Amino acid sequence: MTATTTTAPKAGTGYRYLVVGVLAVVYTFNFMDRQIMSTLAEPIRKELGLSDTALGALGGLTFALFYTTFGIPVAWLSDRFKRVWIMAAACGVWSLFTAGCGLATNFTQLALSRIMVGAGEAGGSPPSYSLISDYFPPRERGTGLALYSLGVPLGSMMGVLYGGRVAAAYGWRMAFFAVGLPGVILALIMLLVIREPKRGALDEFALGAEAHEPPPPAMQVISGFFTNRTLLLVAIACGLSAFVGYAMLNWNPPMLMRVKGATLKDVSNYYGWVIGGTGVIGTFGAGWLADKLGHKDRRWYAWIPVIAFTLTLPALAGLIWAPTWQIALMFIAVPALLNTMYLAPALAIVQNAVPPGQRTMAGAILLFVLNLIGLGGGPIFLGRVSDMAKPHYGDHSLLVGYAALAPVIVIAILAHLAAASSIARDKRLAAAI
Repeated sequence: MTATTTTAPKAGTGYRYLVVGVLAVVYTFNFMDRQIMSTLAEPIRKELGLSDTALGALGGLTFALFYTTFGIPVAWLSDRFKRVWIMAAACGVWSLFTAGCGLATNFTQLALSRIMVGAGEAGGSPPSYSLISDYFPPRERGTGLALYSLGVPLGSMMGVLYGGRVAAAYGWRMAFFAVGLPGVILALIMLLVIREPKRGALDEFALGAEAHEPPPPAMQVISGFFTNRTLLLVAIACGLSAFVGYAMLNWNPPMLMRVKGATLKDVSNYYGWVIGGTGVIGTFGAGWLADKLGHKDRRWYAWIPVIAFTLTLPALAGLIWAPTWQIALMFIAVPALLNTMYLAPALAIVQNAVPPGQRTMAGAILLFVLNLIGLGGGPIFLGRVSDMAKPHYGDHSLLVGYAALAPVIVIAILAHLAAASSIARDKRLAAAI
């Protein structure tokens, strides 16, 4: 492999949408492999005798620690070598270890499998962000990255619909096999379909020679990210947003079954469609709105999630109050729509705020902060609060954990407002957007 690629993207807009479409399908399976853990949480808990804290660790912390740890070195490689090869190898690794979860007989074995899933998935998104940025010009990157980010709601939906139905019919172990093994085929499809584009070719007008600067040392990129006020505030705001989003995403199925009276079949038949449909609208809508409104005022990239999370607060109260799983599902639809609206605008900001040779690393650093705070903290926080409240509230202790998310939402709103202020003063973004 060589450090510099010279192949330009294939002419025409059709091919770039084919590329982002293939990457979105891969990301769908990526997220389906994550979501399957929360879908199967109740049968796994009962068979293996796990606490809510242990389930929170399996769904978040054990995955997030290795996902974030491996993300930086993989991104360093991706800024120097062929991103498509790295993504295909990563897809094969996480898919095989997802299937391996179905062989686990205790917490340790399941945790080790989830660790390897996280290590594999570290090679998925950061190279994809960089690749998409070389197929979509700066003013359209919000849309391109939003299309890719549809993998989050679609993967969450498929993890519930497909994984839940397989588990209901054949058991939770077979569900892991069913969602994991197809990813090996996707890895081969990526190698056959996606061409490695020239880095920075679409940024030459705005960045000049800087568009083709070689990638600097890793520590220089990391230091530059955390000393850049805009990038730091965007990362913190995303981490807090993900804390809320991942906490609810991981605990919604157990809460509906344990507290609100739904069955695994009910969750599979209805919950999956709710989070999938609303998530698609919220994710793509946020990216499209950011591209449209951001031309007039760059602060919209942060104002969109501010509005979204403000509206989440009353929906959270309704979810806690809901007396049946059907009514609870109606309230879940609101945060399911709104809590994804921070991601695409944030990705566009980060990709536009750094030179092309640093984009994979910058995307990985964003995901490092986002997932360490959000995925690593959110699910285990809610689970721990539930365990602490269980002596007084029994199965309803999960609702105490949901209520504890309200202060985090307020802090997330404040963080996005701080990011908006910095975005307005950022001269580099003014030139790129």
